[in-house]
Amino acid sequence: MRINKKKFIYLISPNKISKNFYNDLENILKLKKVSFFQLRLKKNSFKKKLLLGKKIFRICKKYKVKFLINDDVILSQKLNADGCHLGQKDMQLIKARKLMGKKIIGITCHNSLKLAKSAIKDDADYIAFGAFNLSSTKKVKYKASVSLIKKVKKITNMPIVAIGGINFKNYKKLLLNKANFLAISGYIWNNKKLKPVEAIKKLI
Repeated sequence: MRINKKKFIYLISPNKISKNFYNDLENILKLKKVSFFQLRLKKNSFKKKLLLGKKIFRICKKYKVKFLINDDVILSQKLNADGCHLGQKDMQLIKARKLMGKKIIGITCHNSLKLAKSAIKDDADYIAFGAFNLSSTKKVKYKASVSLIKKVKKITNMPIVAIGGINFKNYKKLLLNKANFLAISGYIWNNKKLKPVEAIKKLI
């Protein structure tokens, strides 16, 4: 998977898709800082996710951003998305690979070198670690450190996605420690001081 250093943002959807969302998304993707967009909706029905996903995928295609689905291989297939992100409790990577072929499959490895080694062995496309900071989007069960990124970099060239409470104040530390992509959600969509486009512009 090719890495564009300027496009280090892995943007995750807000928990709720508002009317303003589509316009905000277009304006964000125009800035050419985003490599991936992940649709992560926990409370919507499959049918609703399908409708929202189609609309969002069109915007992602327009700006050449990879469109991924969180947790749901079947939804990813229905939308013909670019790939899927799987947690440790979701479908096993080997089974997902059989269904999805060469599509992108990323795996959450929390703060575990053991889980990362397993994902590498099973041919994931990227591995995600976190949380590196307290998150406003979800409760933090696992705390990851930059030393883990360094350990993983010694054993693989597989891209690493850093997750958890990433914002303007702490993002540079993760990039300096060789995280390839930064998964960002709350800082963009729930920012009380900045609009989504203003927030993302601060991430140089």
